[in-house]
Amino acid sequence: MRIEAYNQVTQLYKNTKATKAEKSYSAALGRDEVSISQAGYDYQVAKQAVAEASDIREDKVAGLKARIQSGNYKVDSGDFASKLLEKYNSLQK
Repeated sequence: MRIEAYNQVTQLYKNTKATKAEKSYSAALGRDEVSISQAGYDYQVAKQAVAEASDIREDKVAGLKARIQSGNYKVDSGDFASKLLEKYNSLQK
């Protein structure tokens, strides 16, 4: 038996072993999985509901418009002044 042929066979055998090991390693890692907890799912549903909701409450706006147009909407000047001062003071800080 020639020594050169033996070296070629061992090199071929080493390459095959490495390839099989790489294949089994990649097969074990080939599938990713994601698991979402119930709290995470509930958070996502709530976040989507808030994103889809309107910023303007049409029912309140319609009621106020009707009261203004009919002349029944009255503003208490004391409440208005206190809110105005409160807003002014918050802007000064």
